[in-house]
Amino acid sequence: MASQSDIKTLAVMDASELQEGQHKNVDFDGSKILVSKLQGQVYATSAYCTHYGAPLEKGVLSHDGRVVCPWHGACFNLKTGDIEDSPGLDSLWKFKAEEKDGKIMVSASEKEVKSKVGKVVAATKFAQKKAAQSGKEETVVIVGGGSGGLHAIESLRMNEFMGKIVVLSEEKYAPIDRTKLSKALVDDAEKLQFRTPEVLKNDFGVDFHSGTAVTGVNTKEQKVTTSSGEFSYDHLILAPGAKPKKIPIEGKDLENVVTLRHISDAASINKMITKDSEVVIIGTSFIGMEVAMAVLKKEPKSVNMVGVDEIPFEAILGKEIGTAIMETMKKAGVKFHMQAEIKKLNPTSEGGSAVGSLSMKDKEDLPANLVIMGTGVAPATEFLKESFSLEKDGGIKVDEYLRVEGQKNVYAIGDIAHYPQAPEGQQRRVEHWNVAGQHGREAAHNIAKPNDLVKYDKIPVFWSSVGKGLRYVGTGGGFDDSYTDGSIDELKANQFATYQAKNGKITAVASMQKDPYVAKASELIRLGLMPTLDEIRGGKVSISRPVLLEGMRLTGQNILEINTITA
Repeated sequence: MASQSDIKTLAVMDASELQEGQHKNVDFDGSKILVSKLQGQVYATSAYCTHYGAPLEKGVLSHDGRVVCPWHGACFNLKTGDIEDSPGLDSLWKFKAEEKDGKIMVSASEKEVKSKVGKVVAATKFAQKKAAQSGKEETVVIVGGGSGGLHAIESLRMNEFMGKIVVLSEEKYAPIDRTKLSKALVDDAEKLQFRTPEVLKNDFGVDFHSGTAVTGVNTKEQKVTTSSGEFSYDHLILAPGAKPKKIPIEGKDLENVVTLRHISDAASINKMITKDSEVVIIGTSFIGMEVAMAVLKKEPKSVNMVGVDEIPFEAILGKEIGTAIMETMKKAGVKFHMQAEIKKLNPTSEGGSAVGSLSMKDKEDLPANLVIMGTGVAPATEFLKESFSLEKDGGIKVDEYLRVEGQKNVYAIGDIAHYPQAPEGQQRRVEHWNVAGQHGREAAHNIAKPNDLVKYDKIPVFWSSVGKGLRYVGTGGGFDDSYTDGSIDELKANQFATYQAKNGKITAVASMQKDPYVAKASELIRLGLMPTLDEIRGGKVSISRPVLLEGMRLTGQNILEINTITA
């Protein structure tokens, strides 16, 4: 809490410069803060997202008091500064703001304004409430130390759950920013950890067990069995994530044939790459494509990508975007071998133990002294087979509150969860960092506030380093038509937004260098206000400028001010 002597009150702008539904960065004693006006009230907060530092001025402001990061979809409550959606963890600093004598006056602590980190609300609430707690403690056991588990911890404490939190993680480190493994091959746990084990223990009251394999769950006795003992629970969050799969071909177990999931995997890859490395990456998934560009920066002798499809990402992003990404990567130095039927991996010599080449049907062998398989993952649910009914792919079906069917106190989240996707409600399983984080926050809310259950209604936002920085939001509803605003061709213009639709209704938006189009689209879809594809294609509506949608009443709670819709 800032001391009164540290508080300054300054006029930061004329009141007439900030209209209803606007948010702007302004100077406060040499630093930037974000000032917003919503439903006649002025608010002031930190100016930058606490995830990767994106300027929130470029983000999205919606009528229900949310400001959304333009890059990766983190969301904050303007009225409190609190973080609401992943991937961010810390909240914004909140400052006093008011209109007075034609000016907008802000009172703020210099220390908070200049802070390079956000406010850790969850830990603060835990410290304040814990001392006053009395009575029996409930226990939440979280299986998994990834994005879902971490955000569940944060949300439990933010929602004032004062009981015990036990985390059981196979990994030997605290939750990390796993996205940096494929995007940059970072292999230092200290650089990747969001919260250190000490912070989790001392500030969040977490009993964190690293390097611990869960072997079973007994739902009747409410116990989790591990490699080191048993843990009882009142509530259970299953967030074990997924395990990478190797394709079943001869030679898959040769030395220098690897997958990428853990810090140790990135470390091994970094150690193996030299100027003489001939690297083959099997699989043109997001992971595979990101790894290819990360490996290329280390200047090996060659980087070859082998895929079964004709065009990468065609099923998700469409042929044009997939082709443009592939052509851009070719110019950077990556060689593609598409529509390939892989026969086997060969050792360096007869009886050798290390990989030396890859054989394909009707194609020349590729030299390879390092093979990275980006060939998908499978839900890490082997330990649940005896306790739960698993789907064909090994996932677990949950209801709209993320509860496992037939279990009121067991939640399944992240890579393993088959959940009903808003707004249509189709069953969907998504393997993405941000979805796991959102799941963790919602499941934890429902545990902490059983009388205020919330349905999971988030629209997945994805991002990738492929191409020129891809953003994507999609409901998983598929598409039969699309329209592109801008030029995709080899990404020469570096700016485009592609809208995909099913029966005229937009189901997905992909963009490059067009922030915050995807953030805006995610809010419009969430609120049921997304224009039709015909409206956008015909120029009647553009989410890049203020528009008035025909027939929409923009009053009271129906107003959406995101620099998109205005009365």
